[in-house]
Amino acid sequence: MSARVRIAEGHDVAAELASLHQWLAREDALRGRVRIEQRPIGAEHMGALADTLVVAVGSGGAGAVLARSVSVWLQQRRSDVTVEVTSPTGDKVSVTARRVPDAQAVIETVLHPPAVSRDPDNGQ
Repeated sequence: MSARVRIAEGHDVAAELASLHQWLAREDALRGRVRIEQRPIGAEHMGALADTLVVAVGSGGAGAVLARSVSVWLQQRRSDVTVEVTSPTGDKVSVTARRVPDAQAVIETVLHPPAVSRDPDNGQ
């Protein structure tokens, strides 16, 4: 299972992506689990575009480490940057640097949504 972390907005998306990639690669729990996803080259572009990281978050708490690490990285930004995190199930959340008081909690809600109780009598 993989989560996607995309630099949705920022002054220099490529530099921000490289910074976040290096930051996450230093996390012991994420080492070897983070890669840059290249988008196909469009006719209007001169080279491959990269704005997304793919992070293997299977079991073992990697999702919580990812949420905490992205949150701390965002706090270190000097310019506005927006990160969009997509869970393995496709749920998304966007967080903008310096605009969310608890980015970690917001990111964790998409990576670890609360369990939905099901009523066995209704099949729900």
